[in-house]
Amino acid sequence: MSGMQSWNTTTVATSPGNAPGNAPGPAPGPAFALLGTVQMALIFTLTSLVVPLPRIGREFSLDRDDLILLSAAYGLTFSGLLLFGGRVADRFGGRRALTAGLLVFTTASVAALLAPSPQTLLAARFAQGAGAALTAPAAMAVLRAVFPQPAAYGRAMATWGGLSVLGATAGNLLSGVISALVSWRLALGVPVAVATLALTLAPRLLPETPAGTGRSLDLPGALLATTAITLAGYGLVLTDAHPWGSAAVLTPLLTGVALLLGFLIAERRAHDPLLPLEFLRDRRRALALAAIALTAAGTATTFVLLSLHLQQDRGWSALQTSAAFVPFAVALLVSGRVAGTLITRHGASAVTTSGLAVAATGLALLAITGLAPNDPYAYGLLPGLLLLPAGAAAGFAGAAVLATDGVEPQQTGLAGGVMNTAMELGPTVVLAALLTAGSDTTSLAATAIAFFAAAFLNTRSR
Repeated sequence: MSGMQSWNTTTVATSPGNAPGNAPGPAPGPAFALLGTVQMALIFTLTSLVVPLPRIGREFSLDRDDLILLSAAYGLTFSGLLLFGGRVADRFGGRRALTAGLLVFTTASVAALLAPSPQTLLAARFAQGAGAALTAPAAMAVLRAVFPQPAAYGRAMATWGGLSVLGATAGNLLSGVISALVSWRLALGVPVAVATLALTLAPRLLPETPAGTGRSLDLPGALLATTAITLAGYGLVLTDAHPWGSAAVLTPLLTGVALLLGFLIAERRAHDPLLPLEFLRDRRRALALAAIALTAAGTATTFVLLSLHLQQDRGWSALQTSAAFVPFAVALLVSGRVAGTLITRHGASAVTTSGLAVAATGLALLAITGLAPNDPYAYGLLPGLLLLPAGAAAGFAGAAVLATDGVEPQQTGLAGGVMNTAMELGPTVVLAALLTAGSDTTSLAATAIAFFAAAFLNTRSR
C-alpha cells in the first residue's frame, strides 16, 4: 500500500495496555479501558430494545410498523452518519469529536430514558444514533493516539475487535433480564451512566489528538452518503412487515441505491472525498470489512431467530431465554481474550479464516439440531451456542486488525467510520434477506454457507 506505514500482522500480542514504545502521556491501559467501554455501550444501545420491544409496544399501544421503526431508528442514523463522523474526527481531532459525540449521545439517552411518549422515544433514538456515529470513529482516532506505534495499535485492535460483538450480546442479555425483573427503562440508563463517566474521565485519561488542517468536510458527499444509507437501510428494515415488491419497501430502497451510486460518482470527482475509493481497493481490507459485516450479521441473526424460537415454539420466558444465552456470552469473552495471542502466533489472516470456519460450524449445528422443538438444550442448542460466538469473536478480532493495517494516522477516523458502517449494515442486510428464506433452519444454514464462503475467500487472499 503506497504511502502507508504498514506493520506485520503476525506480531500482534494480547495486552494492548502494555505495548512497548508508546509515546509519553496518559496511561494506555486506563485509556483503552475507557474507550472500549464507550464502544461497547454504543453497540449495547443498538440492541437494548430487541427483547423488551413487545413490552414497549403494549405500554405505548404501538402497532408492528411503529415497533419496527422504533427498533431501527438508532441503527439508521448510526450507520448513515458514520462516514461523516469519521471525517469530522479526522478534520477536528479525535478527542474533540469524541467529546461532542458523547454530549449528543448523553443528552439523547437521557431523553430516551425519560420519554413520556412514543414520539419522544423515537426522536431520542434517532438522536442517539447521530451521537454514536460521531463517537465511534472518534474513539478509534483517539485509540491511535494512545498507541502511536503500528505494532502497539495492532495489539489494541486485536482486543477492540471483540468488544462490539460483546456489547451487542450484553445488550440483548441484560435488557431482557432488566426488563423482566424491573423495567425496560432501566436498560436505557446504562448508556447514560457510561457516557457520563466517559465525559468526566476523558480530559484526564485521553490524549489530545491533532486536527487535520486543510481538509474539507465534503458536505455534498456526506449528504449523499447519509441519505443513501439511511433510506436503503429503512427499506430493508420494512421487509419485516411488507413484501419485497411493495411500494413501502421499493421506494426507499431503490432511492437509497440510486443515491449511493450518485455518491460513488461524486466521490470519484471530489478533490477531497469523504470516502477515497482507493481506501477500499486493498483486497485484504475489503475482505476484512466483509468478515466484520458477516460476523455481526451472524450473531445478530442467531440471537433474533433463537429468541423467537425459544419463546414462541418452546414457551420459554424472556428471563429463561436470556439465561440460555449465558454460555454464548462466556464463549465470546474467552475467545476475545485469547484472540490476541492467536493472532500473535498465527497472523490475523489465519485467525480470521479459522474464526469464520468455526462460526460457520456453530451455525450449521444450530440449523441441524438447535431448532428442533423437543431436543434437550444440552446437546441441541448448547454446542452451536458455544462454537458460533467463539469463532465470531476470533474472526472479528482478526478482521479488525486487517481492516486497519497500514491506515495512515490522519485516516483513522475514516477507518473507524467504514468499520462501524460494515458492522451496522451487515445485520440489516442479512436479516432482511433471510426473512424471505422460508424457515429459521434455512436462514441459519444460508448464513453458515456465507461464513464458509468468506473463510474460503480469505484463505485465497493470504
